[in-house]
Amino acid sequence: MRVARLEIGRRASADLRDGILTRDLVVAGSRWVKGRRLDAADLAALAAARPGADGLPAAVTVLLLDPDDLHEDEAARRLAAAVTGRGLIARGPAQSRIDLLAETAGVANVRIAELERLNRIDPLEVFTIFDGQVVEAGDLVASVKVAPHVVDAAIVEAGARLAGFGSRPLVWVASFIPSRVGVIVKESVRATARARFESSVRAKIEGLGSTIESIEYVKDDADAVEAAMAALVRRPDPVELILTAGAASTDPLDACFVAIEALGGKVVRRGVPAHPGSMLWLARIGRTAILGLPTCGAYSKATAADLLLPRLLSGEDASERTVAKLGHGGILTRSQRFRFPAYARELDAPDG
Repeated sequence: MRVARLEIGRRASADLRDGILTRDLVVAGSRWVKGRRLDAADLAALAAARPGADGLPAAVTVLLLDPDDLHEDEAARRLAAAVTGRGLIARGPAQSRIDLLAETAGVANVRIAELERLNRIDPLEVFTIFDGQVVEAGDLVASVKVAPHVVDAAIVEAGARLAGFGSRPLVWVASFIPSRVGVIVKESVRATARARFESSVRAKIEGLGSTIESIEYVKDDADAVEAAMAALVRRPDPVELILTAGAASTDPLDACFVAIEALGGKVVRRGVPAHPGSMLWLARIGRTAILGLPTCGAYSKATAADLLLPRLLSGEDASERTVAKLGHGGILTRSQRFRFPAYARELDAPDG
């Protein structure tokens, strides 16, 4: 990059064409923003202008690109192309900032460690919402920016390689996948609470674009729970998700856990690294995920269940890795309500 001074009110040399303005100006009543690439008409307008008019200085600094340099907007475009995964659309650039918007409703995913590594590269900037945050179509998910007006192309390429390293993009939105959900409730949930429970569960599932296939109330008995689960998973078209309520998550011999083992399933996690909702548990039988709701999650509180459900219904596996992500930002106080699905933002605020 080369630096030159352009005097206002004097004819500029031809080599200043395509030079980059380093400050905002008002020229003949029109505002020119810094970063503007000067064409022949711009140079003529500056030559015809008078210093002092509209606050014009006597001279301005102009940056001239070398062959290996990129203008800020082109640098941002290249970096954004490397950063952007599925479910995002780009808007911009505006002063080297490109915004990435959610194309559909879903769950924002951010590779946090790689994002931090990329942001160590001066002067590249990528900033995002929270990993796991639920978004609607059109929501801002991330922004890509290059701070100076001119940047070495090799720096942008280094950032792009880091963003593209691995099998997953740096930022993407996993759209909700319409799924079929079966609900099994043990008799330990009192009959007087069932209406509240059903209303709450329907709001959760339907609010994420899926449907409840059935709600079964069964005895607190391993054989009864096994029969209800088998009806949902031992068939040609097993449901994608089972929700349960009434299990004692700390009892290894609870009917739900005994039934899951009998059907060849596996308990993935008893408890999750988040509060409220830490007594949530997750299991799977074949391709079917099973989510055990804690008492507060089954009724009226916004809990960790309302951050895990969106992940499961956007295609994430019922795995230890999916659960582990909840730990970062797992203190779900009132200030965190914006991260929840729309239905959960209307529930009672979780206690601190």
